[in-house]
Amino acid sequence: MNEAHDLEVLLRAGAPVVVVETHEERRLVDLFRRIAIRLELPLHQWTITEGMARADIEFPADALSKDPETAVRLLREHKGAGIYLFLDFHPYMQDPVILRTVREIAQSSSGARKSIVFISHRFEVPGELKRYVSHFDLPLPSRETLKKLVSDEARKWAASNPGKRVKADERSLDALVSNIAGLSLDDARRLVRIAIYDDGVLSYSDIPEVMEAKYRLLNTDSVLAYEYDTARFSEVGGLARLKDWLAKREHAFRADTPPDGLTRPKGVLLLGVQGCGKSLAARAVAGTWGTPLLGLDIGALYNKYIGETEKNIRQALKMANTMAPCVLWIDEIEKGLGHGDSDNGTSKRILGTLLTWMADDNNGVFIVATANDVSSLPPELLRKGRLDEIFFVDLPDQAIRKIIFDVHLKRRNLDSNAFDLDRLAQASEGFSGSEIEQAVVSAFYAAQEDGTRPDDDYIVNELKSTRPLSVVMAESIAELRQWASSRTVPAN
Repeated sequence: MNEAHDLEVLLRAGAPVVVVETHEERRLVDLFRRIAIRLELPLHQWTITEGMARADIEFPADALSKDPETAVRLLREHKGAGIYLFLDFHPYMQDPVILRTVREIAQSSSGARKSIVFISHRFEVPGELKRYVSHFDLPLPSRETLKKLVSDEARKWAASNPGKRVKADERSLDALVSNIAGLSLDDARRLVRIAIYDDGVLSYSDIPEVMEAKYRLLNTDSVLAYEYDTARFSEVGGLARLKDWLAKREHAFRADTPPDGLTRPKGVLLLGVQGCGKSLAARAVAGTWGTPLLGLDIGALYNKYIGETEKNIRQALKMANTMAPCVLWIDEIEKGLGHGDSDNGTSKRILGTLLTWMADDNNGVFIVATANDVSSLPPELLRKGRLDEIFFVDLPDQAIRKIIFDVHLKRRNLDSNAFDLDRLAQASEGFSGSEIEQAVVSAFYAAQEDGTRPDDDYIVNELKSTRPLSVVMAESIAELRQWASSRTVPAN
């Protein structure tokens, strides 16, 4: 997209009022300067601190025009052509006199080559002006622009450190450019400096810090959460089929352009018994692929005010696109999409927004949705094409339970070789991974109370003293297993 061309077309068409919502004020004003020269139109700029002044030539500002009402009144009386930029004017549009004056300017500007441009981070167009307003979206910097930015910052660092140059490899450079995409030039420049200026080395280890800083810049009021605690699949017992499926698709997901004949994977639905590793698997996808993990609390989307819930989901999905490449983890998705008609249709509208985004989006957001109750999920979400696959995460078998014990014992600095893992695996039949972890934790507490270290007996005693969910909820789990047997792919 050529932003200069598109904006010039808009002004040539005689748009009386243009609204641009952006934080890139300097970049936009520079763009208007270039366009004003080509259109041979004077360019004026108003701010509350300076008043109205020429922005294309050196000319003193009119001090009287600092007052917003005076500024628009003088503009109404001025008959000359020109482009008039009003910076951060949104607070004054609530004034009925100012609003009426702007409307009169818009009504009388036909054929006069006079355009008012409101530039703010957010601008709510009053109903009286909507028919006169054209919106312009300033596109984010291209990949080529960001590469040049990184090169420029590397040269600046080298210039300020004589005899040195920034050390970087192609993989780290590509990763940095991918991860600052979606930011303004000024914000991208700050994050590039974070990566370079500390030690003059641009390495892959800089990327997590850059992504955290990027998220803090963007996440002002989103319902998304940046999940700092990711994992590796080495920490996940079992799930062999899921791990293999993801390994085959990692390259296509991470590549700037997927190999011929392939598209980027969209995501998976992990259905299964509670506590069997669905959430850990979501963390492991992000940790293994080296991408940020965003958690969407779908229950937190809901707002009592009409329209706010839908706004929340749109903002969350926009944030995910900006953070791409990333993993979007929607935990217990049925909680937000399973309300039916009991919420005045809000859940249906959320579903519609989500499905439309899933169908259109292909820019590096991989969804990992988890669910415990399949009966609450809408069929539109389950059909192929929305997500790539549905995996069923069942209770671990004996071999996998051995692995889970091994993982949790080592995590607590215990030598797993000193334990009879076969005995523990047999004693924990019907236990989920999280229940096995709690048995190990409880054994630690019991051993600590006795002033010793935990052994097989402590863990077996803890297993015998509780009842796993597979016993407490036997009927519902059996029903879930039966449903999944012919409709999903086993994750183990």
